[in-house]
Amino acid sequence: MVPDAIQALKRPRPDGEAFDGETPADMPAYDLIELFFFAYRDFVSDPDRILSEYGFGRAHHRVLHFVDRQPGLTIAELLDILRITKQSLNRVLKELIEKGFISSNAGTADRRQRHLQTTAEGHELALQFSKLQTHRIMRAMADLDPTAKSLISAYLLRLIDANDRAHVERLVFGGTN
Repeated sequence: MVPDAIQALKRPRPDGEAFDGETPADMPAYDLIELFFFAYRDFVSDPDRILSEYGFGRAHHRVLHFVDRQPGLTIAELLDILRITKQSLNRVLKELIEKGFISSNAGTADRRQRHLQTTAEGHELALQFSKLQTHRIMRAMADLDPTAKSLISAYLLRLIDANDRAHVERLVFGGTN
C-alpha cells in the first residue's frame, strides 16, 4: 500500500533536520518523486526491450509516436513537441528514415518544409509500443473508480507548465479542449 502523501511529507529530511516552519508544499514529496521515477522506468521498459533489438533508444520511440499520431507533422512542429535540439532530432530521424520506419516529403506550399509520416512498418512498431503501454495503464487502473482516468488526466495535465498546457491539451485531445 502506498503511504499517504501528507504523512510521507511529515517525515524528517534525509539529513535528519526538521522542516521548521515549512508548509507541506515546501517539503520534498520524496514518495511521489520516487513513485514517478519507478513508474516511468517500468512504463518505458516494454518498448525499451523492443527498441534495443533495432539499436534504437527512447528518442526513437518518441519520434515514432508523435509522427504516427500526427501524419504530416513538420520537423519544426516535432522539435516544438519534443523540445530537443535539431541536431539530436536529425540523428534519430535519419536512422528512422534509413531503416524504413518514417518517410519525409517536401511540403506542397513550402518545398523547404519536410512533412513526416510513418511507413506501414513504422506504424506497426508505434502501435505495438502504444498497445504495450496501454495494457500497463489499464492494468494499473483496473481496480480504480471509473472516474480515475479523468482524474489522472487532469493531474498529469496540471504537472505540465501552465504556459504549455493548452498546447498539450490540443495535441493530446484534439480540438480546442
